Amino acid sequence: MRTDRIVLRGLRAWGRHGVLPAERELGQEFVIDVSLGLDIRPAAAGDDLLRTVDYGALADRLVSVVEGEPVNLIETLAERLAARCLDVAQVESVEITVHKPNAPVPHPFTDVAVTIHRSRS
Repeated sequence: MRTDRIVLRGLRAWGRHGVLPAERELGQEFVIDVSLGLDIRPAAAGDDLLRTVDYGALADRLVSVVEGEPVNLIETLAERLAARCLDVAQVESVEITVHKPNAPVPHPFTDVAVTIHRSRS
């Protein structure tokens, strides 16, 4: 059976992640896309927010991770974000993309991103 999805795209937060000292000192914007896999039928049947994911509360938790303890790699940041999503009991799987639009790349580019997939199993 395919799982249902709740998707939050383009969540923006300021963080101090990166390998370079300037990235840690000045910080930069990170953009997060998250797709949660879960069964929404119980919530829909009862029209009950407590039986699904409150995406406003989820956004708060994800922003706190980005604003929190700095890491060198956006790969590490993606893992931390995925773990926070899987802390929600209803979430069976998650796909996280962390975009670093102002990455220190010495050539014109549109985006740098890392995407991971994690699940309970």
